[in-house]
Parts: sequence; C-alpha cells; structure tokens
Amino acid sequence: MAVYTHVSAEALTAFLARYDVGGLVSVKGIAEGVENSNYLVDTTTGRYILTLYEKRVELGDLPFFMALLDHLDGKGLPVPPAIKDRNGRAIQELEGRPACLIRFLPGVSVSHPTPPQARAAGRAIGALHRAVSGFPLQRPNSMGVASWRPLFERCGRSLDTIRPGLHDEIGLALDRVLADWPDRYGQRTTIHADLFPDNVLMRGDEVSGLIDFYFACTDLRAYDLAVAHTAWSFDASGMRHDAAVGDALLAGYGEDSALSGHERRAFPTLCAGACIRFTLSRAWDWLNTPPDALVTRKDPLAYWRRLETYLP
Repeated sequence: MAVYTHVSAEALTAFLARYDVGGLVSVKGIAEGVENSNYLVDTTTGRYILTLYEKRVELGDLPFFMALLDHLDGKGLPVPPAIKDRNGRAIQELEGRPACLIRFLPGVSVSHPTPPQARAAGRAIGALHRAVSGFPLQRPNSMGVASWRPLFERCGRSLDTIRPGLHDEIGLALDRVLADWPDRYGQRTTIHADLFPDNVLMRGDEVSGLIDFYFACTDLRAYDLAVAHTAWSFDASGMRHDAAVGDALLAGYGEDSALSGHERRAFPTLCAGACIRFTLSRAWDWLNTPPDALVTRKDPLAYWRRLETYLP
C-alpha cells in the first residue's frame, strides 16, 4: 500500500455519496507498500479502505480481482471484498484513477512472526487453495517466471548502483533457477502470489484477514507457498533465517493440503525463484520510485540475502 494520488476531501465526499456508508468523518493516507494509493476512511457508519489503482495494476484485471474476492468471501474466508454502490458497481473512478471502496478487516500484520502465527498462516494458505476450487476465471502471473529475465534486462547495469557486482550475481542465479523451474509439474490453481506477513492480519495467533490480492493469478500452488516461506522465515533485513517459523508455515499448510513428492523436491527451486522475483521487483522500484511519493521503498538486498538458503 502507498499514496501516489492525492484525494481531496471534496472529491472523496462526492465519491462516498454513491454508497450507503454515511458521511465522511476522516481520511488518512497509508504509506506502507508500493503498488496502489490507499487511504483509511472513517465514515459515520464505519471504517473502510479506499484504493486507487496505479499504473502497475491493469484496469482490465480488476474484474478478476473483484470476482475472486467475492468468491472467497462467499466461501467464508476472511478477505476484504469491494463494497458495491447503490447501482451495484464495485469499480469506480476517483481523481482520474480506477478506485474501489473496500471492507475493513480487523487485526494487525506482525513484523516478527512466531511459529504459532506462521502455522496459522500456513493453514490459511491451504484454506485459500481449497476455496478457489470451482473459481472459473484465470489470469496469467504478470510477475511470474516468464517476466524475470525481461525485468532483469530492464534493470540492467543499474543494479550495480545498489551493490557492486549485483547484476552478474543475479544473472548467474537466474540462469540456474530458470534451468530447473518445475513449470510442467505440480498443481496449478488460483494463488495470492504475495502472502507476506503484512498481507496477513492476525489477532493473537489466529488469522483474521488475507488482504492485497492484486498479484493474484493462475500459477503453481507450491510457488504460492514458496513466496510465503521466503517472506515469513527471515527478518526484515534478510540476514536472520528462522527455520522454526518456516517449518511451522509448512506444517500448517500440510494439515489439510499436503504437497506432492515432486512439489516437495522442487520447493527449494521455487523459493529461489521467489527470492529472485522480489529482488528484481524491489530493485526496479528502488531505481524508479518518484522521490515525492509517499511510499516506503523496500531494500532489494534484504531479499537477495535469502537466496543462499535455497540456492547454496
């Protein structure tokens, strides 16, 4: 989440008038994340999240995301579907951007997850993969394995401004991972593809919400779990690996959604791919984020350091 587009009080008041949500009480920009502009909105009837979709989210993908959230909500998962206006529309326009008013979910994202919290998150990922059974829509993974080489080439030698030699190091690792990528095997389904701890809301040791589905796509389910493993098993700097947290995440997933033998064997390669994917996307944002954006840039090296755990 972030703020790239400013929303005036007057524009927001007119926007809210389309809904049965009461009048505007307060609004505050949310700086975390890098994808869209997000605001915490309080009205006379409750609290909501306002999201304005920036350039990385394609307008044509929004119906997929909205339909997926409606499907998961109907299955009883703790997700935040978009609120529909009086005419039944979920996708609006505000300040020249596509926009949605989204249900607010209680809970907090944890910075230092414990094994019990990771186990609960693993169970939630398994529940998500089971719940998407029967979801009829598909979306290619816009940040999937086919995108990594082109993104690497777009970053180019500018990677060495982040750390000398980084360009060549990533290039060698990318060659290894692409050669071993298990794309022909494993179960393909609808995945979240970005289940970091900040996209999982907790109340104590229980999951109260799964949020930010804007990378959701059709891909390997084990890759979804691999993304989560790389995110949950390390501290924010990527320097400290907590194997107990990673093991708990996998154990929670395995309670009702066991991986196949091939998926287990391919899991280190999938995790290494996730490390490369997030190193490259963070590097691109690091090199290209507007200096005046209210956004928290994330250190690409914090993800690069994790790679050696999976690709010695």
